[in-house]
Amino acid sequence: MKRFFDWLKTLGPLGLFGIALVDGLGIPNPGGTDIALLALSIAQPERLVLLTFCAVAGSLIGSMIFFWGARKGGEAYLEKRAAGPRAMRFRRWFLRYGLVTVFIPAVLPIPFLPLKVFVLSAGALRIRPLAFFGVMAAARTLRYSGLAFLGSQLGSDAPGWLNQHKWHLAGFSVFLFWFLYLMVKFADRERRIRIVEPR
Repeated sequence: MKRFFDWLKTLGPLGLFGIALVDGLGIPNPGGTDIALLALSIAQPERLVLLTFCAVAGSLIGSMIFFWGARKGGEAYLEKRAAGPRAMRFRRWFLRYGLVTVFIPAVLPIPFLPLKVFVLSAGALRIRPLAFFGVMAAARTLRYSGLAFLGSQLGSDAPGWLNQHKWHLAGFSVFLFWFLYLMVKFADRERRIRIVEPR
């Protein structure tokens, strides 16, 4: 499998599209789209826009296929595997804040928040496809354009820069999560106030 992905990298933008597609489908991918995009943007900085487009497009197509598959059969999987009290609390929480939980791991790599779990949940719990697509498109565009820009500007120093700033990125992801969480809570509160106010 690793040889296959190494071969895909040699194809340039088209290979990057394939790697992102496989990654979006939730199939284990050694190195993933991030490393492939970074390597190609370092080697071909003049193709920054094309590489970003291929990574985003492949990821979105793969994620939407996975989403629709989960929409068809994921609910039965959740009923079978996620029927306990803790799982039910997670499902209620996801139904309320689901797109926040999708956006965060889609825009930032967080080991303890695997994106495919939330894509599966989004499909199985009937999140609106257009809303899911919009969140994924925004998150993936931010993530991959940032990586491609770093690779094109810093060259071979880009991996070192990312490693040096990993804790800053982790802190930013925590801040972003709580910011979006509080925004959703505020919107819910305002909606409840409007509902109970007499006309």
